[in-house]
This record gives sequence, C-alpha cells and structure tokens, in this order.
Amino acid sequence: MNASISSRRHPLARITSGIVLMCMSFGMIGSAQAQFAATATPAVPGLQLPPTATPAPAPAAATSRAPRPVDSILVVVNNDVITRQELSERLASVQKRLTAQGVALPPRNQLQSQLLERMIVERAQTQMAKENGIVVDDVMLDRAILRIAEQNKMSLADFRVQLEREGMAYPAFREDIRREIIMQRLREREVDNKVLVSESEVDNYLAAENNTSVKHEDLNLAQILVRVPENASPEQVAARRQRAEEVLRQLKTGADFAKTAATYSDSSDALSGGDLGWRAQDRLPQLFLDAVASLKPGEVSSIVKSGNGFHILKLIDRRNASATGKAGAPAVEQTHARHILIKVNQVVSAAEARRKLLELKERLDHKAATFEELAKLYSNDLSASKGGDLGWIYPGDTVPEFERAMNELKPGEVSQPIESPFGFHLIQVVERKTDDGSQERARLAARQAIRERKIDEATEDWLRQLRDRAYVEFRTDDN
Repeated sequence: MNASISSRRHPLARITSGIVLMCMSFGMIGSAQAQFAATATPAVPGLQLPPTATPAPAPAAATSRAPRPVDSILVVVNNDVITRQELSERLASVQKRLTAQGVALPPRNQLQSQLLERMIVERAQTQMAKENGIVVDDVMLDRAILRIAEQNKMSLADFRVQLEREGMAYPAFREDIRREIIMQRLREREVDNKVLVSESEVDNYLAAENNTSVKHEDLNLAQILVRVPENASPEQVAARRQRAEEVLRQLKTGADFAKTAATYSDSSDALSGGDLGWRAQDRLPQLFLDAVASLKPGEVSSIVKSGNGFHILKLIDRRNASATGKAGAPAVEQTHARHILIKVNQVVSAAEARRKLLELKERLDHKAATFEELAKLYSNDLSASKGGDLGWIYPGDTVPEFERAMNELKPGEVSQPIESPFGFHLIQVVERKTDDGSQERARLAARQAIRERKIDEATEDWLRQLRDRAYVEFRTDDN
C-alpha cells in the first residue's frame, strides 16, 4: 500500500461521523465545538458577560458624549484573542445543547470557566494549523456540510432550515465546521502519523483475542478527568489529587455524574457529561479496564492515575462484543483503485491543483488518454510509475476524504478532484471483491484497533501539552 495515502485518522474524530453524532445528540443540531479539548481553570476574576450578544443601543445624545464599547478582549492566547462577546455566544449555545441532552447545568461561572478553557485550546490549535498552512476552502467546506445533511437524511435546504429552527445561524455553523475540519487535520499531522504499532503488539493482541477464557465485552463509560500539568511539582500533583478526591466525595454522596463532569472535568468530553460512549475493550487503556472490572452498571470507580492526571470512571452499561457483530472476522469488501495526486505547495496552489485535475478528467471523459498514461505523466505520488495503481485497499487503509470519495464510485468511474491532507486526487475504482477474513486481514484489524487506542491516549496528551505551553493572559475590566 502506497505510503502517501496510508491511514492517519483519529478513531473518534472522523470529521463527518463526528459531526453527525454531534448533530444527532442535540435533537438534530448541537454545538459543533463539543468534541474538542478543554482544561479547567478557576473562574476568571472580574469576568462579566453581557446578557446578550448585542448590547442595547444607547440614546443618541449619550452615544455622542460617551460611546459604549461593543466588545472587549477577555483572553490573549499567544498572538490571538478571545472576546467577551465570543464567550457569551458560545455559552448560550452550550447551555442550549446541554439542556436538550438532559444534562443538569452546573453553576454559570463554572460552566463559562470550562468553556473558556475549551476555547483557549481551540485557539492554540487553530494558530498551529495556520502556521502549518492547513486551510479549508469553501468548496471542501460545502462538501462536508452536504455530507452532514445527507447523513441526517435531509436536503441541504431542509438542513439549513432545521439549523435556523434550532437557533443556530447558518454562517456561524459553517465556520464551526471549518474549524473542526482544520483541527482534525492538525491532529492527523501532529498525532496520528507519530503513532507506531509493533509486530509484537499485534501478536499479543491476537493471542488475547484467541484466548477463549477472556470475556470480550463492549463498555459504555463516562469519565471525569482532573488534569495534571506537564512537569508538575509534587505540590501541584497533591493539589490535583485533592481536587479529584473532593469530586469523588461529591459523587459518593449523590451528586449527578454528568453535571459534576461538566463542572469539574478537564477532558474533551466534559461538556457532554463526560460521556465516552460504547467502546470495545481493545479501545480502552488497561488501567480503565482494571478500574471498572468489578463495577456494576451505574457504579463509579475509585480514582485512577494516568499520565494525564486523575480519572474517575462511571460504568453506564456493558454488553457482549458479539452483540455488536464484531465477533470473528466478518467479510470485508476490498477496492482495487488508482489515483493521480497533485500536491499543493509554495509553487502549486490549491486552485491550480484542482484546475489541473479537472483538465485531466476532461481528457479521460473524452477518452483522449488512459488513466495510467496521465498518472505516469502528472501524478506526484510514488505510484505514478505504476500508472497510479494502489492495489487492493481495505476499509481504513486510506484517509477519510479519500475513502469516502472512493466508496461512492462504481468500477471504472473517475471521481471529481478530491482534497486530502496530501493534496488533490483523481480516483478511479478498477474493481471490488469481498475478502472472507483471512489471517492477513485479522492482523490488519488488530493493528488498527491497537493504533486507535494509542491515538486516543496520544491525542489527550498532545492537547494537554499544547495548552500548557501556550501563552495565556486573562484580562479583567480593569486591564
């Protein structure tokens, strides 16, 4: 399999499926920011949010004498800022989503503290993405939103009407999705491509799978994370553990887990009540499995220490893995494909790459040349010498954008130009076949499961480091 399109995805952050789940969790439409990292900080002194996003207009005479500022800086994050109005608008959106999900709202100052830290981490990510030249143009954004509408079984027009009905302006939603795609691409570059899985790890995984004495289950978990900063002093670690113990004490005296998570948790799922959803055992760290092994549904674990901090887990439910259809090695469809890749760089812009591929597609449509001939002449991929041939591809072997476009093609059909983190592609499906679950496939599935678990852990660690290293200055009304 050519390295240029090898899989680099985060298992929980495939941008389309992640956004669809987000939309469905809020009746139909939810906060598009709800998936990403947050770290808690004490409430900002002097923080006063406007009751609405737009202040009431002052009388004309008063305005001429003393103009009132429409907005002001709340936090400086590296070379960017977060304003009070931005926080106010996001707070209103999150409150509406939590209410729709049935999560009891924490005190307003604690909720806005959580949300502000989430926005700080977002800002740090978007700044890094900009520095790395990661952009999402309007064409790609329109395709992503169309996929969201289609997966909700709606036309784009109906989807837009539903957005407005749920109280979210369409332009704001578009920018939310643009930001999510950008952050996902950044994480693919900074985390996914650094995660390696050894052959010995695959061997151990398969040995455990074949051990009939081991009970294979899926677990539905929620968590509260009290984060420990990078290079924390013993005093800081002790203070964070004390905070975790206080949270656990509240839970044991009857506090609602989801509300407590939204109030105290420093994890990316805090504002969703700490919900991790259903996970196969192989997608969870061993320390989590050990912590919940003896729990009954509804029970809460003791404090679990990891490299990121202190966790408290709630076992919502458990079920046999066979109930999900994951037992054994099911038949899997493979696709034989080829592509032409035009990379985007300082010399070739995105617009030029797309234009060039449109010209090549027109030649293919008019049978002026074969796919193999054009790939050998124009493709920037190592597969060019083979006419762009990528061989047989399993689900998950390529990046999400490539796989989605490939899956929509019929044998012999050529795609429109498709953008991925590697550039722009023309894709042609040669043929498809069904694999019956060979030993090779079993090893590939094992490798993917291990990789997904390691990516989950590495992503949380990367976000923690990104936040700890960011320059953050809180402003008060007196600054």
